[in-house]
Amino acid sequence: MTTHDEAPTPPLTGMLTLDGLKKWVDEGLITTVLPVLPNMGGLLRGKRLSARKFAEAASQPGHPVAEACAYVLATDIDMNPVDVYDLTSWLSGFQDMGAVPDLDTIRILPRSSGTALVHCDAVHPGGQPVQVAPRHMLRRQLDALTSEHGVQLRVGLESEVVLYDATSLRPVTEHNLDYSLQHPRGLTLFFTELERALAFSATPAESVKTEGSPGQVEVAFPYGPAMRACDDYTVYKHLLKEIADDHGMRPTFMAAPQTEVASGLHVHVSLWQGDEPAFAVTEFKELPEVMRHAIAGLLFVLPDLAPLYAPNPNSYRRYQPYSFAPTHYTWGVDNRTCAIRVTGHGKGTHLEVRLPGADANPYLAVAAVCAAINYGLASSLEPPEPWAGDGYEAEDDKGVRPVPGSLTAAARALESSGIANECFGGDVVTHYATAAYQEVKALEQLVPDTEINRYRDRI
Repeated sequence: MTTHDEAPTPPLTGMLTLDGLKKWVDEGLITTVLPVLPNMGGLLRGKRLSARKFAEAASQPGHPVAEACAYVLATDIDMNPVDVYDLTSWLSGFQDMGAVPDLDTIRILPRSSGTALVHCDAVHPGGQPVQVAPRHMLRRQLDALTSEHGVQLRVGLESEVVLYDATSLRPVTEHNLDYSLQHPRGLTLFFTELERALAFSATPAESVKTEGSPGQVEVAFPYGPAMRACDDYTVYKHLLKEIADDHGMRPTFMAAPQTEVASGLHVHVSLWQGDEPAFAVTEFKELPEVMRHAIAGLLFVLPDLAPLYAPNPNSYRRYQPYSFAPTHYTWGVDNRTCAIRVTGHGKGTHLEVRLPGADANPYLAVAAVCAAINYGLASSLEPPEPWAGDGYEAEDDKGVRPVPGSLTAAARALESSGIANECFGGDVVTHYATAAYQEVKALEQLVPDTEINRYRDRI
């Protein structure tokens, strides 16, 4: 029986408070904590820490529980320490940064006995936030939206991923199984384990389905606060890769993993004033003023921020006609050929931003969306007429902007954008433009298999 002086022991699942974690540490049930920092690609980076040491360090609010080399936030995709960033370099000695835990994010991992995970914020040795850290970038935009306009951003993420057989590297399904309920037994077992693991770690999926390309899967998550949505997504990605490996599968989050295959990370967003949705409509012919300004901001600003939601050269191969990925910055009502889709009903009416690819860092993609909405509200922008019909027929000479054709073009637009510099700061813009140029340079030095296969025996 629990006395009035005793707190009930929390369940060993889902989210934990710091006090709840300490109880399980004292019981010997939690022995390890993973303090993690999302890197520029949105992948979790960190170390294994004694749970008791973590609990002691975390009892000092605002203090780091661990340190990491700052190059974690200033590296290429292979984690090579490239000497082109202002954050850290050979000249500065590749100094450390601290990891300050966000104590609202402690959760149990279902597949690692006795292990908890906590998202952290990167800080300099003096305690100042690292400006280019993805979580900090998103937090700045969310805070600005609330302080300047009195609204909060809610987000639901929709992930597309392609699963391959780890041995043959062929898709795990042969045909278009979009909305099918008949799957190979191995895929059904994979789905079941993934759904259970996500629920266990307080990252429940709203729906799971096979998609339109062989081996392609869509996992959609429920609406919630924007930061929590992004944190949950990184846990999902971490778990999906582990579970797929156990089932002999290899997932890829490439935006265009094969010719004529496109995978997105669709960002569903709405604005709220307290408990009331600001986008609620009864008729699509009369959109709320705040929604119109938000749509206009997205159309006007997102063209300058493409490296934040399409970060790799491969990202731009996804933007092809009739791929269900947008090719122009258009908007429409329940129109999947547009970049911005008005969807939902009544109080559930919201915007679906279809521009980010599966390779996007969720924090950066949502930060870009938030910055664009903030700009639209601040400037009282009005959108053009909604696009009716085939969005792939949009003509560039009608004032409709096309999606950038390459990462190089997108990076140039980012670093020269006054709006991007105003929203994120020059140091952040330079950092992510530099990252884009690094990826372009890395591929320029390689001879791709496509060129070998096309030219080897023909010239």
